[in-house]
Parts: sequence; C-alpha cells; structure tokens
Amino acid sequence: MKKKRRMSALSEYGKELKEKQKLRNWYNLGETQLRRYVKEILDRGGRVKDASSLLIQKLESRFDNVVFRLGLASSRVQARQSVSHGHFLINGRPVNIPSYRLKKGDKVTVNSVSQKNKNFSALIPLLKKHQAPSWLKMDIEKVEGEVIGLPTVEEAAPPAELPTIFEYYSR
Repeated sequence: MKKKRRMSALSEYGKELKEKQKLRNWYNLGETQLRRYVKEILDRGGRVKDASSLLIQKLESRFDNVVFRLGLASSRVQARQSVSHGHFLINGRPVNIPSYRLKKGDKVTVNSVSQKNKNFSALIPLLKKHQAPSWLKMDIEKVEGEVIGLPTVEEAAPPAELPTIFEYYSR
C-alpha cells in the first residue's frame, strides 16, 4: 500500500511564479514579452495600483488582444494567428505584428481579400451576439472596430493578482 504524499504549501516565490504563469497563458505571451512589459513599468516607478492599470493597458491594447475583444476571433490564439497571417488592417494599412500597440482612434478592419474567406463571412451573426468592452466600438455592418478609450483593470478582469507579478519581477 502506497502512502499518499501531501502537497506542501507553496512558497511566496511559488505563488508569485504561479500568478505570472496565469497571466502569461491568459494573454498568450512569451516570457520575454511579459518581462519587458513589467520592467518598462517598474523602471518608471510609481504605485502598484498605477502599475497594475498600466500593465493591463499595455496587454489589452495589443493588436491580437483587440481583435479577440472585438469578437473577430474566438480565442486569443486564433486572433494572434489571424493577425500574423495579415487578415486585418489598422487604419487601412496592413499590420501583421500581434504585439502592435493600438492607440485611441485606431480602426481595425478585416482585409478585403480575407472578407471573402468563409470564416470571416460567417462572422457577422456571431458579432451580433458579442458584446465588446466599453473602450472598443464595433460597427457590425462594416465589420470594423475602433479604439475609443483605455482599458481598465476591472473590465479586463485578469485571472492573476497583478501586484504579485510585480513582486516576482522586482527580485
């Protein structure tokens, strides 16, 4: 008869690592990308509350995430792939960089060639059911989205505790 091993409680470092991994997986980021975002904010200084909202603004305003939030893709992974394959335009220009940061006033549209694709033609009925966040505006008829504000931590609702992520990277 085997003895059941009891899991020991996670150390402080272990908890911080777990939270960081949750956020990385949630936004489909590489380790280097997340580290760069956090270091950029930590180098600025400021309070943790401000740092958390800055991090969310950086992560939520990524091109692949905006495509997902607008409902133009069913997952962040699909959004990233669609962006990489050049299916979307920003302000009428082709951009295939998932980490491209959108600013207030930027418009995201589906490439005219891609609109003929069966996946994008079946998108309109799904968009009618989708509710975009308040900082994004979606025109379903034109299949065009616009950034009209800044994302908030409350609206993004990340699954991780952001202060612990800053503690992890401030080592």
